Amino acid sequence: MAVPMSASVLLRRIPQTVSRISRTPIKPKLGSRCLHQTSRTIPSVFSGRRPALPRSNKITAITQPSRRSIFIQTEDTPNADALKFRPNHQILPKDFPSPFLEYLTPRSTLAPPHPSPLAAQLLNVDGITSVFFGSDYITVTKDSGTPWPHVKPEVFSLITETINQGQPIVNTVENKSGEAGQEGAQQDSLQYDENDSEVVQMIKELLETRIRPAIQEDGGDIEFRGFHDGQVLLKLRGACRTCDSSTVTLKNGIEGMLMHYIEEVQGVQQIMDQEEEMAMKEFAKFEEKLRQQKGPDAVASTVGKGSLDTVEA
Repeated sequence: MAVPMSASVLLRRIPQTVSRISRTPIKPKLGSRCLHQTSRTIPSVFSGRRPALPRSNKITAITQPSRRSIFIQTEDTPNADALKFRPNHQILPKDFPSPFLEYLTPRSTLAPPHPSPLAAQLLNVDGITSVFFGSDYITVTKDSGTPWPHVKPEVFSLITETINQGQPIVNTVENKSGEAGQEGAQQDSLQYDENDSEVVQMIKELLETRIRPAIQEDGGDIEFRGFHDGQVLLKLRGACRTCDSSTVTLKNGIEGMLMHYIEEVQGVQQIMDQEEEMAMKEFAKFEEKLRQQKGPDAVASTVGKGSLDTVEA
């Protein structure tokens, strides 16, 4: 006969019974769903095929190079035979020693230290006589007998093609001969020099800050060649080099300003190269011959040049 347990003994054994029940593992039934069971088949990582990336239109768009749009603005100059082309692109390389380059002959476009394929192509166009590169513009000068409608489309095409293809506009090569093939290839003549006198420094400062910006707007530039016996020696470049109003610019504009601010300045003289002096003499002879043929009442027929551009047989 079993001995009945007291209530206190029964209460003490209940926690032990509960503890044994909680430690007993519960085996899942075959039909029940557990976390580690799945009805889908997991693909093996070592299936022998590399997973392919999904095709995306965005990836294709990134790999395709974008074509840059070129906008070229043209500006008239005081010289009727010179036109300024301003593309939205840098012309001279950064940190270039000079603010301009000028190509006057086809040979200069191939000579060191700064040959230019674009200048060579432009000078190969019938009627074009010189090419001038500024920091962000190109000035093209033609002869007086060639109309701009015959020249301008080809100039546009050559500039656009060069920029779109990413070709360098100006190259730099070693100059073994020591001769400058281009005008302006040396350092800037208006650059500060500690060896300059006080008067020369003031002249350079006025030319740099007050005069050069106006001449560059007209498609040209200016060079300082020296100061002797009160005379400032200067040379005009680009569109101003062959402009009929260059003498007026020197006398009324530059000379007047320099004499107003610097009392040591007594005048301004324009320096011409030997080739330019010969060309001016030949041009004067040609003009005189035309006047003799057409008579004293002949009127200039070329706009902006004051020249008589036809010769009667």
